[in-house]
Amino acid sequence: MTVSPTSLPAPAVSRQRVRARWALVALPLVLLAAVVFAVGTGAVHISPAQVVSILLAPLGVPALAAYEEQQAAVLHAIRLPRVVLGLLVGAGLAVAGTAMQGLFRNPLADPGLLGISSGAGLAAAMSVVLGIHLFGTYTLPVMAFLGSVVSTAVIYALAQERGQMNVATMLLAGIAVNALCGAGTGLMTYLATDEQLRSITFWQLGSLGGATWPAVLSAAPLLLVGVLGLPLLARALNALTLGESNAAHLGIPVTAVKWAVVGLVALSVGAGVAVAGTIGFVGLVVPHLMRLLTGPNHATLLPASALAGATLLVLADLLARTIVMPSELPIGIVTALLGAPFFLYLLRQGRKGGRL
Repeated sequence: MTVSPTSLPAPAVSRQRVRARWALVALPLVLLAAVVFAVGTGAVHISPAQVVSILLAPLGVPALAAYEEQQAAVLHAIRLPRVVLGLLVGAGLAVAGTAMQGLFRNPLADPGLLGISSGAGLAAAMSVVLGIHLFGTYTLPVMAFLGSVVSTAVIYALAQERGQMNVATMLLAGIAVNALCGAGTGLMTYLATDEQLRSITFWQLGSLGGATWPAVLSAAPLLLVGVLGLPLLARALNALTLGESNAAHLGIPVTAVKWAVVGLVALSVGAGVAVAGTIGFVGLVVPHLMRLLTGPNHATLLPASALAGATLLVLADLLARTIVMPSELPIGIVTALLGAPFFLYLLRQGRKGGRL
């Protein structure tokens, strides 16, 4: 269970507010440093001063350091779209995870519970194996997004109870949809050729390797709707930590809030999965760490999670593309290696506290 911000002693609340303010000051600086480091690291080395010079050159700012045209081309065409996409996807997944944990009032909740990622994975596998090319080079991400929308719509329909959304029913429906989509993806994998199997497997493990400016521009509006929209529901999510009946007594339109949260989560995760594949544990690890740092107040927790999630995915992608150069490790493996032990730690702590 998450802790209500009003249930703590006054000194503890005061300390949390101070930490939250410092976190919101420090996290943007950490993200900026991670971006500069990530776009400068690779086969073609670009120093931080050169990175800043290249980025500020279009504004007419004098260069801090001399650089070659090849370095500028690599930064603008290859590394910068990849880092920007990682930033957006990481922020979207982290904010979605934070909102899900607030909605379910459980720190173990994750966007994957809704079956969004598995629906996208099934649709992507079908497009590869069945040879669907309706949208040209964008067929795979478009099919993945449509799959996430369909799976979310199915869960919406199953979760309705007398015109209201039952969160427990939604959780069970998500588990069922995950199982069905997993079976469908397994069937597609069985029917795939060797070449198709490699494509499906690499996509399901997650990668930012296909990042281009058109892909960034197509996903950015959808991801930003979730990243900027969910913090607007911070007060309602705070009230929901007290229970649905208490939130209703405080004047919160509980059913509308639940629909809004689930819709924005589906939009963020669906868009992220469509362009980057399945990347797990970001929506689980980041919100919990930020809750320990800033406290449970969603007004600060959601922005902090967005900044931390963006930083985590930028650095994870940097590790994925440099640790086995000239090859590339799927980013989903890196996040899973980080997230799975942390998930086990949460389970252990929850059992000690009698919450699980």
